[in-house]
Amino acid sequence: MKLIIAIVQDEDASHLISTLMTEGFSVTKLATTGGFLKAGNTTLLIGIEDDQSEKCLGVIERLCKSRKQIATTPITMGGAAGMYTPYPIEVTVGGATVFMLDVERFIKM
Repeated sequence: MKLIIAIVQDEDASHLISTLMTEGFSVTKLATTGGFLKAGNTTLLIGIEDDQSEKCLGVIERLCKSRKQIATTPITMGGAAGMYTPYPIEVTVGGATVFMLDVERFIKM
C-alpha cells in the first residue's frame, strides 16, 4: 500500500478531487498555505494499492498543469526601514508536488 501526498494549487483542487473520486480513489483534503507566494493551496492525502500508483499519478498530472502568473513581490528601498515598493515578477504556479510513501500498515476504524 502507498500514501500519495499531493500539494496542488487551490484552483486545481476541486476538479482533481472529483475526478479522483470518480476514478475510485479515496481522498482527504487539507487546506494549506505555500511558503513562496504565501498563497493558499491544497494538500491531498490519497491511500492506494501498489498497482494503482500509475493511474493515480496520471490523473494528477493530467489535471494539474503549471502556468505563468504575475505576482508582486515587495522590494526593500534603500535607506528607509519598512519602506516597500511592489515589483511585478512572472512566476510559474500550478502543477503538483507529489510525495509517494510506502505504508507499512493501514487501519480503517
